[in-house]
Amino acid sequence: MKAKSALLGVLSFMVVGMVQAQGTWNWPEDPEKESKAREYNAAYNDYLKSGEFVAATKPLNWLLTNAPDLNEALYINGVKVYDGAQKAVDDADQKKVYQDSVMVIYDKRNELYDNEDRWIENKAYYGYQYFKDDKDRVGGAVEDFDRAIEIHGSISHTLTPAYFDLVRRHYLMNKSLSTDDLLDKLAKVTEIIDNAEAEGTDVATQRGQVEQLVVAMDLIDCDFIENKLGPRLKAEPENIKLAQQIFQYSVKYKCTSTEAFTASLEIIDNDDPTFSTSQVRGMRYMQNQEYDRAIELFEKALTLAANDEQKGDVHYDIAKAYSQKGQKSSARSSAKKAAELNSNKATEAWTLIGNLYMQSSQECRGGQSRVKDYSIFIAAYDAFRRAGDNSGMSNAKARFPSKEELFTEGYEVGQTINTGCWIGENVTLATRD
Repeated sequence: MKAKSALLGVLSFMVVGMVQAQGTWNWPEDPEKESKAREYNAAYNDYLKSGEFVAATKPLNWLLTNAPDLNEALYINGVKVYDGAQKAVDDADQKKVYQDSVMVIYDKRNELYDNEDRWIENKAYYGYQYFKDDKDRVGGAVEDFDRAIEIHGSISHTLTPAYFDLVRRHYLMNKSLSTDDLLDKLAKVTEIIDNAEAEGTDVATQRGQVEQLVVAMDLIDCDFIENKLGPRLKAEPENIKLAQQIFQYSVKYKCTSTEAFTASLEIIDNDDPTFSTSQVRGMRYMQNQEYDRAIELFEKALTLAANDEQKGDVHYDIAKAYSQKGQKSSARSSAKKAAELNSNKATEAWTLIGNLYMQSSQECRGGQSRVKDYSIFIAAYDAFRRAGDNSGMSNAKARFPSKEELFTEGYEVGQTINTGCWIGENVTLATRD
């Protein structure tokens, strides 16, 4: 109900006002009939001007029956007459008669003047107002919107909430639309809104209303994305719009661990790569432990980065990938670039380096000098210090050489020594005690 009230509260509709003359007038040839036609034409227009819509229906009905091709003004003004009449009466059956008359007016106008493109959106919106709660008529109202899209390729973005609300109601009331049909129409609605936004139009209201309707249906969840949309995308890998839809839903409903999300991301990134798509795609490969492919995507993201902050983020991602591969030197190099380019990444980058050093105790153990072997922990301590990682500093210091070990090997506190191994850092000797 919340979505419904928001929709009805915001959407507005403009209709053509009274028309006194429209092209050629085809008065009846019979003088008596012509006189009556002129009288009734003046009468219904007078009633219309004064807002007496029910009274206007009587002379108008005579004209539509006896002089249907009199002038197109009958049909332009006729919509306003019958719409005003249906608002003026309380009797449900009579109200329905007047509403049906509006639809008949449009159909007869098309039959005589063949200009459906001028008014089909208007007819569709009247159908929304009249038949959205009518199980038997809601489908016809949807068809009028579909016809408008068929003719123009689109509809006004202001009508998108009404259109999708009709689609939603038809789907729920009659079960005659498949889920695929529903999703196709939702994709079209989204496209119309996106196109309007791209032209500089404020579409926040319409987008919000459509999203409320989608949420109210409780249709989309991770299972739906994976098992309903995913197979469609697999069958139509060239369907960019479907891929974008899956991507948006996956992000919105926190379903980014699905295979459908990965597939959509790959399609979007291959079609029109951005920094974000390439980076996120790389992260997905990281999660799947496909580190070489992750690094490839991160390198691609670097070429699309807009600033040093983004570059720093990606260098840190690359550092993590190299770390997982066991390529510690490359990981350190990327981590240092991350810290240099993005100060917000410095803590994580230097912590990563410190951990790389700590993890290297076995491979860097030469067995000739305990002081030299333990010097890598001093390098780790320095890295943790730059990260501001007190816990890491404490753990590293606990593995420093002892005073006795320095004395035994002829070293002194404060002396500089190179760690050797892949680390190759010059460190200042210190002791754990």
